[in-house]
Amino acid sequence: MLLKLYADNQSPRQIKMIVDCLNDGGLIIFPTDTVYGLGCSIHQSKAVDRIAQIKGIKKENANFSFIFNNLSLLSEFTKPIDNDVYKMMKRNLPGPFTFILGANSNIPKLFQSKKKTIGIRIPDDPIITLIVSELGHPVMTTSILDDDKILEYTTDPEIIYEKFRDKVDIVIDAGFGGNQPSTIVDCTGNEPVILRQGKGMLD
Repeated sequence: MLLKLYADNQSPRQIKMIVDCLNDGGLIIFPTDTVYGLGCSIHQSKAVDRIAQIKGIKKENANFSFIFNNLSLLSEFTKPIDNDVYKMMKRNLPGPFTFILGANSNIPKLFQSKKKTIGIRIPDDPIITLIVSELGHPVMTTSILDDDKILEYTTDPEIIYEKFRDKVDIVIDAGFGGNQPSTIVDCTGNEPVILRQGKGMLD
């Protein structure tokens, strides 16, 4: 299903349809402040399996990120966060960043793996943050890569829909997306390290 949603005019009925889909184990493709993302509820193990299959990777080896709508729920999934790291995240979020943090014991249970880190996203995008807010828990996410390595990221939701319509349940059309991914910042060591410079410029 292709759903047209607009940042400045979100339909409560459509948002509920998306949330119900996620709670039923569905997969969605959605806008962020960087590239379009593919995601599911973190509590739907079979949905996580489906995403791993689409990406052609093993679930236990996957570097999926979690999308939150604010920082208040982080402690449910991460080890205690250093005060300087927390301040840095607060300065830069919402925004086009993925922060890698130490995972607590809840993450291995979700992924049936020995995963020790978690990627945190709080995009500056009203659609996905509203979906996460209504869902009541994070959305697991990974970016949509294009088969054409020159393009790398498809920006047109209608083209994304044609490619993924048989693999996902809902594609949200919020207009053209970006083609620059998030900046990845590893916060698991003594100092934050930028693993990938993307759209976000760290403050």
